[in-house]
Amino acid sequence: MSISSAIKSIQDIMRKDAGVDGDAQRLGQMSWLLFLKVFDAQEEELELELDDYREPIPEQFLWRNWAADNEGMTGDELLEFVNDKLFPELKNLTAPIDKNPRGYVVTQAFSDAFNYMKNGTLLRQVINKLNEIDFTDSKERHLFGDLYEQILKDLQSAGNAGEFYTPRAITKFIVAVTDPKLGESIMDPACGTGGFLACAFDHVKANYVKSGDDHQILQKQIHGVEKKQLPHLLCTTNMMLHGIEVPVQVKHGNTLNKPLSSWDDQVDVIITNPPFGGTEEDGIEKNFPSDMQTRETADLFLQLIIEVLNTKGRAAVVLPDGTLFGEGV
Repeated sequence: MSISSAIKSIQDIMRKDAGVDGDAQRLGQMSWLLFLKVFDAQEEELELELDDYREPIPEQFLWRNWAADNEGMTGDELLEFVNDKLFPELKNLTAPIDKNPRGYVVTQAFSDAFNYMKNGTLLRQVINKLNEIDFTDSKERHLFGDLYEQILKDLQSAGNAGEFYTPRAITKFIVAVTDPKLGESIMDPACGTGGFLACAFDHVKANYVKSGDDHQILQKQIHGVEKKQLPHLLCTTNMMLHGIEVPVQVKHGNTLNKPLSSWDDQVDVIITNPPFGGTEEDGIEKNFPSDMQTRETADLFLQLIIEVLNTKGRAAVVLPDGTLFGEGV
């Protein structure tokens, strides 16, 4: 079965489940399942490559050990395992970023994730459909990237995901103009599902990576922060699909929730489409100079970008009309 057919079948199955309400929840449900499957596919590769390999999470929670067998757990047994064992364990996993970075990635990904499905038999059917996709196959990964984007487009057309999806044509244009190079720090402070970061990764890989050492450098130069759980989880999965083995640089948090004066990092390239048209929670504006305080999100991000950008750095930002020339701050 093709990836597009598998995903469509998964969406149809989820529509039968009383616990999944609407496209956003279907995407959220699919996202943590996809994450675990992609994560385990990478673990199998690392297990073959590394002599000192150790599982970053308890072995029983690796996809291969609870989900890969199509005749495995189902019904109430599967629901109990997911709700009472898998989620609590992965949410509360002790995984220091310096000692177990891949475990840390899992904990961050599951920090606010949720199993919406209430029917264990339907959940097994969804898992079995995912088992038809081989994420160790490079062609499958490439096709999934296209489909992944289509899912987000569908949600955007439904009015649910516009805040964290930027059309590919825009991301490609911005990345081409800024031309990030190997070794330069690349940041999206409101990275959503990782469209800019993935495009930048592909750009550097295609134009500047010449060796395995170069590839390792590239993996460490991509940085992103996303406030909301769902796009953060999608971004983490997106980075893994693009070849970043340990996407610890993709943080789950609010970039603006830090005093502007405390930013020591200087970034070479910033590419972003920050949320605009909304306001931040009370108190966030106090992280900025008194004469520049506002709760308008886009204005705060613009100040942040100016502050953290390297003197000779480049930035390309999608902003609404009037941001640069409107009255006041």
